[in-house]
Amino acid sequence: MKIQKQLRETSQSLVYRFTKAVQKSGVLVEARKRRFTKRTKSENMQKRAALVKVEKKKEFDKAKKLGKSLSNKK
Repeated sequence: MKIQKQLRETSQSLVYRFTKAVQKSGVLVEARKRRFTKRTKSENMQKRAALVKVEKKKEFDKAKKLGKSLSNKK
C-alpha cells in the first residue's frame, strides 16, 4: 500500500487517508483474527506429547504409592 502526500495536503488529512486505506484493505481485521489462533501440532509432536504425559502419570502414581511428595519436578 502506497500513500503519498498530495500537493497542499495537510499531514492530518494524509493520516486520515492512510487510515481509511488501511481499513478498506482489511489488513488490520486479518491481523486481529490471526493474533490469538494457535497452530495445530504435527502428528509426531502430538504422539510425543502423549508419551510424555503417560510417563509423567506413571511417575506420579508411583510416587503417590510410595508416599513421596507430589510436586511437579522437572
